[in-house]
Amino acid sequence: MILKTKSVQNAQSPQAIAGQQQEQNVAFFLRRAFKDHPQVLVINDFKFRFNDEVAQIDHLIVYSYGFILIESKSIRGQVKVNQHQEWTRSLSINQGKTDKWQGMPSPIKQVELQQALLLELLMHHRSEILGKLLGVKQQGFKGRCWDHLCAVSSDAIIDRKSMPKAVSDKLIKSEFLVEKLDKVMNLKSKLARFINTSDTRPAFNQEELESVASFLIKQHIAPNAAAPETSKIATEQSTAPLANTPVTAAASTAPVQQMPAQPIPAEPAAHTQTEKSQIIQIVIRCKHCGESTNYTPMYGKFGYYIHCNQCTKNTPMKQACPQCSSKNTRVQKRQETYTLHCQECSLSQLII
Repeated sequence: MILKTKSVQNAQSPQAIAGQQQEQNVAFFLRRAFKDHPQVLVINDFKFRFNDEVAQIDHLIVYSYGFILIESKSIRGQVKVNQHQEWTRSLSINQGKTDKWQGMPSPIKQVELQQALLLELLMHHRSEILGKLLGVKQQGFKGRCWDHLCAVSSDAIIDRKSMPKAVSDKLIKSEFLVEKLDKVMNLKSKLARFINTSDTRPAFNQEELESVASFLIKQHIAPNAAAPETSKIATEQSTAPLANTPVTAAASTAPVQQMPAQPIPAEPAAHTQTEKSQIIQIVIRCKHCGESTNYTPMYGKFGYYIHCNQCTKNTPMKQACPQCSSKNTRVQKRQETYTLHCQECSLSQLII
């Protein structure tokens, strides 16, 4: 299940735009493969802080046996890695031949540092996350499966002949990523594990899995620390992996099975002049604590809702019409704007 989708950044340079597009492409493949899988939880664009260090993981998978970190890299030309695991990439091609190369930081080493900090964070809070467990589960998180991969652009040219096998095994083109993940995770049913006693990997049960995911979501640092992540929210493109439409940012601390992420509905058509004249504004509040500003808009199984960052509970955006009291209303989203539409009296109510 997708617990958090890609946060949209205000990319300006061609390199930043290409990098963001690659992350969106990877997020698309992950969503297509695991959006309905209760044992595979995906957190895209996860940024956290621990021990005065900050790390940002492009894609984090939490599954029954452990964790997989994925670093997305936009590489349009050739990429080579020598026996010292030093990376170079081509910058220009003249008459069919590459005539300019440039060194680049190793994305594998980068994700290894992220993994180490994430493990420290989880181990520090292991009692809070997993409770007081007995037996083999006392190992907390170190004994789980930890893997990391680098997903590069589908049109990259990878020179695997001179590349160390340890690097080649972790370097995957985007369209082959899910196939690689299936092999790494090697998920099995309880019956299959019972029959195959050679698989000794300790596994999270569903409650523990959701507890880990809930804890991680709470650690995420929004792009604007002073305000919720609403300024980064946009509609997710659900038809093709190479579309330029940004992806909706979402995070949920509710039980995973109750609030699974779903494809975002298509944006409504632009308001007519008549509709614009009827639009009014209301302030939506958390129904549990009354908070009206410190929340994050989200989309789940039951439609649009707000997740209160103060009490961590959810409140539906859908309400009865304030003019005619009809419950025949629906919430629609256009870019960063949420509107409650009444099907009876045609009133449009801007949600703020």
